[in-house]
Amino acid sequence: MNSQPNPSRRSFLKQSSSAAVATSALASSLSFPALLHAKNLTDKIKIGWVGCGGRGTGAANQALSADSNVEMWAMGDIFADKIEAAEETLKAQFKTNPEKINVPKERQFTGLDAYQKVIDSGVDVVLLTTSPGFRPMHIKACIDAGKHVFAEKPMAVDGPGLRSVMESTKKAKEKGLALVDGFVWRWTYAQRDTYEKLHEGAIGDITAIYSSYYNAAPERYPKWNRGNTKTDLEWQIRRWYYFTWLSGDHIVEQAVHSIDKMLWAMKDEPPAKVICTGGRAARPGLPGGEHGHIFDHFAAEYEWANGVKGYHFCRQIDKAAQANADTVFGTKGVYEGESGSKRHVFLKTDNPWRWKGTVNNGYQTEHDEMYASIRAGKPINTGDRFTKTTLMAIMARMAAYTGKEITWEMALNSQEDTFPKDIHWDMTLPCPPVAVPGVTQFM
Repeated sequence: MNSQPNPSRRSFLKQSSSAAVATSALASSLSFPALLHAKNLTDKIKIGWVGCGGRGTGAANQALSADSNVEMWAMGDIFADKIEAAEETLKAQFKTNPEKINVPKERQFTGLDAYQKVIDSGVDVVLLTTSPGFRPMHIKACIDAGKHVFAEKPMAVDGPGLRSVMESTKKAKEKGLALVDGFVWRWTYAQRDTYEKLHEGAIGDITAIYSSYYNAAPERYPKWNRGNTKTDLEWQIRRWYYFTWLSGDHIVEQAVHSIDKMLWAMKDEPPAKVICTGGRAARPGLPGGEHGHIFDHFAAEYEWANGVKGYHFCRQIDKAAQANADTVFGTKGVYEGESGSKRHVFLKTDNPWRWKGTVNNGYQTEHDEMYASIRAGKPINTGDRFTKTTLMAIMARMAAYTGKEITWEMALNSQEDTFPKDIHWDMTLPCPPVAVPGVTQFM
């Protein structure tokens, strides 16, 4: 993956702000055919899907439910068994609308180049739900080909990948293409209403932020191990969660949701620096074995240029306390929230408040709003914020792995490219050692 020119934090913010204005003007000036490559607003939208696992199957269902005139046109995955299982699930889910699943065998693509075959099959929109290590390459290919994109979070696992996605975000705006993320809490009414009030000053000026993502560590992909996979590459991709080049580690792949809310509270202004601790205390088996080399706990201390600090804690350990909560401290009060519930309250203020709106399914809303924007000829592009969120998680992992304080500029300009070079099925791909703070080097 080629590195992009080294940007600074200031230029990153300036680029994001100016590009947002340009996108609105560009979308209004383009005709609908330029936006969707279809004849008119009532044309059927053809969806291509890359990465046919569990979360991807949910996203495919939501995409097909988001518009009355869409169809699944092509499917791609490295493994044929993933496509077969996903197609069976979708057909069962849409048995009353079987016309929405129009994927004959000749449009079911397997292998490392399956994504490109899906893109080239005549689709209008591509749904990207592979393991995130592939995300930068897939986003680039889609945008270069003029396709609208829905991409699951996170958007990259390292600096070079993130810079590639930044460039793709810019190109998507220039082309008037939708580029929409799966950071689900940005699409839920509870969080939207709450963070709007935060930004209006409901608790005064923010002084500190706390977030947690403590959960259990269920065995992932127990069917697949070294004994029943043919090559190093297949073994690691089958068990992708346990390898940083594929998942980014759990602070990037999963806890990034909580980090996204911290960034949101700060009006998407990225932090200046981070210190982070972490380690591997309870992953079963030896490091480098079936559970790869990722950590099982992190504790990050972010600091913004204005002195605000954000504290994020995440853990994946069985039989330990679980929590997924957010607390924002302000000069006039405190916000307390809990993901997936109606517990969103402002306390210790002159005007205490509790959210009482209608609960929506954010996973569905993100697709509903994306397809509505395409139909309206004003495609949504959320790249400015999702690149910041992704890098904010990556920089914490970098800090934990190396033991160093990592600035925004260091993370943004990092040369650590984790993606394998000349990737092919029979390559030798040893599992990296578990990172050791103070020993592992920042690149």
